[in-house]
Amino acid sequence: AAEQLEREDGLSVEVVDLRSLAPMDDDAIVATVKKTNRALIVHEDTRTGGVAGEITARINELAFEWLDAPVLRVTAVDVPLPYSPPLEDYVLPQTADIVKAVRRLAAY
Repeated sequence: AAEQLEREDGLSVEVVDLRSLAPMDDDAIVATVKKTNRALIVHEDTRTGGVAGEITARINELAFEWLDAPVLRVTAVDVPLPYSPPLEDYVLPQTADIVKAVRRLAAY
């Protein structure tokens, strides 16, 4: 998605891959928000009860003053995860979902 956005829109996207959730690397999260003034959280868990809500809360607590746009989330659909690969593609976040969300953030 990052390469596509750079190629098609000229957008530079910073990707932070959190290696652990506990402890969570708050410093890396805050540093990227300070640098980009935006945050898009992508994960393959469902939206409800997923870690994206926790990361959003931490951004709101630790880096809110640097945000120029709301924190957005791209997550799996709120349904039980199917076993069938074609259905997984429908339920899990896809590159097109990420690209659409980044373009929305860039419009702020």
